[in-house]
Amino acid sequence: MRHGFPLARPGQTIGLLGGSFDPAHEGHVHITREAMKRFGLARVWWLVSPGNPLKARGPAPLAQRMARARAVMQDPRVVVTDIEAALGTRYTAGTLSALMSTYPGVRFVWLMGADNLAQFHHWQDWTWIMENVPVGVLARPGDRISARMSPAARLYRQYRISGKASQMLGRADAPAWCFVNVAMSGQSSSAIRAAGAWGTTSNL
Repeated sequence: MRHGFPLARPGQTIGLLGGSFDPAHEGHVHITREAMKRFGLARVWWLVSPGNPLKARGPAPLAQRMARARAVMQDPRVVVTDIEAALGTRYTAGTLSALMSTYPGVRFVWLMGADNLAQFHHWQDWTWIMENVPVGVLARPGDRISARMSPAARLYRQYRISGKASQMLGRADAPAWCFVNVAMSGQSSSAIRAAGAWGTTSNL
C-alpha cells in the first residue's frame, strides 16, 4: 500500500463519502453513522476533495478542511483522507476507478444525499458510477420527491434495493442502489460559511 493511503483488506465493505467538507459538521457525522448502520458497512472514508468541479468558488485550503474534518469526526471506523489529491483525480468516476484498481477485492459503496441523486445525471460518467459501484442514498429534507423522480432513479429503478433490505447493499453487485429515509441534521456547510463561522485558519 502506498504511503499515506488508508488501509483496507480484500472483502472489506467501505462506504465512500465525498465532498469539499467546507467545512465538515455534525450533519456529516450523523449521515456517516447512519450509513454504516443502514448499509452494513465496516468502514467509511471521507474523501475530502481538492475542489468541486461543479462549484465556481474554490473551497478553503485542503489542509484546513482536513483538520476540521478530523476534529469533527471522532470514530475509529471512519478515515478522513485526501486520497483524491494523491490520486490526481478530478471527478468521482475517476476516483472510484483508481480506488478499485488500488484496492482489489475491497467492496466500495458510494454514499450521497438525496439532493445529489436529484442532479446525479449532470455528473461526469454518472452511468459508469451506477454500473460499477453500489450507491447508498440518504434522504435529506425537501429532496425526497425530486430524488425519486430523477433521471438516475428512473433509469435504474429495477436495480433499487428496498429500504427494508438496506443491509444488503454493502454486499450487492452493481448496479444496485438503495434510498433510505433518515432524520437529518439541520446543519449545512453553506449556512456555516454564510454565518461567518468558517474561512480562516482559526476556525477549526
